[in-house]
Amino acid sequence: MALVACDMPGTHFENVPATRVTVDGSIFDIRVRGRLAEAVRINPQYAPRLGPIRARAAFAMAEVSGCKVREVRGDPALLTGILACKGQPVPRALPPMPLSYSCLELTGWVRDGEGSPYVDYECTPY
Repeated sequence: MALVACDMPGTHFENVPATRVTVDGSIFDIRVRGRLAEAVRINPQYAPRLGPIRARAAFAMAEVSGCKVREVRGDPALLTGILACKGQPVPRALPPMPLSYSCLELTGWVRDGEGSPYVDYECTPY
């Protein structure tokens, strides 16, 4: 019997250290390489919907990379973000350390003209 891990990074991110971020009950391992960020959701959640998970992952990727997340693709377990770092060098990820945020959803879906619509959150670290 073989077991396959569901919390492993994709091949593009396999040697990149992860920063663990908790956003509104979702726990992600975030890795940044070049203009891409990867969020691997590592906690079980009952029937996770992509919309809220995508918004939480985008927030976590932005916090770790220091860049705006233009678009997020993937599924509720593994998401890839395309980073928009206007006038900034290629982002350097924060050192791997746990970050936790308590978040409130402010509005419904927001569209800022770049990429996919997203849910707007107000988050405070704890």
